[in-house]
Amino acid sequence: MNNYNSSLRLDGKKILITGVSRPMGIGATLARRCAEAGAAVAVHGFSDYDMTTNHLSAMPDGSETVVKKLNDLGLNVIMLTSSDLEVKGNGEKVVEEAADKLGKIDGLILNHTNGESVEIGNWTPEHIDPILHVNIRASMMMIQSFAAQADSAKDNAITLFTSGQYLSPMVNEMAYCVSKEAIICLCRQSAWLLGDRNIRVNCINPGPNDTGYSFGEVYEAVAKRFPSRHWGTPDDTADLAVFLHSPYGKWITGQIIASDGGFKYGWG
Repeated sequence: MNNYNSSLRLDGKKILITGVSRPMGIGATLARRCAEAGAAVAVHGFSDYDMTTNHLSAMPDGSETVVKKLNDLGLNVIMLTSSDLEVKGNGEKVVEEAADKLGKIDGLILNHTNGESVEIGNWTPEHIDPILHVNIRASMMMIQSFAAQADSAKDNAITLFTSGQYLSPMVNEMAYCVSKEAIICLCRQSAWLLGDRNIRVNCINPGPNDTGYSFGEVYEAVAKRFPSRHWGTPDDTADLAVFLHSPYGKWITGQIIASDGGFKYGWG
């Protein structure tokens, strides 16, 4: 039995979620939990990128697999056309397709990300540019497109995702860190910019989530950095996201929220 609060409802909400392509990932869990709470959900993913990573549940048709599983559970989840958000214009097309299929969407959860560990001395435009284009440019353009179609008479919400770089150095992932620091700025500025359109914008730092990308000694070492001595789960992250998109979150905007289980950052 799920142990989350089933009284948090999203009935009547229409939410677009990106980064949905791995069955064990945060995106897949966000889609399930939002749909279980009553929302109509459109998901976007790009499995080709996942296949370049070491994530345990990466698969060539990951988005299709996730959506079929959720549909089999009777949940209202549709899949959007897979595309690479590094390509100019694709972010806007995703929002347009979601609005076309669901009607005006009132929720946007930008869970997609691109990242690569590269030490200084090996930085190149070829590794920096895709990360900045996917994480920053695509997010900015999708927020703009979402705002253009949003009904200001309704409560609209955007949720972004940052990481732990604002709490402690992550020096071997500099391009990723720069992009995630920019997301914090994007959250705060957009919250002010879009407030009079009845659009709230918040940003989650989920801390390390057990999504099948860490194993062995590294996995155990990370677990010891939590007071509870165990990793966070995608459901832990979804708890907060569902709350922010529900009526309970109606007075929360412009916030960077570390829902990270008290994870100890740094080397101490």
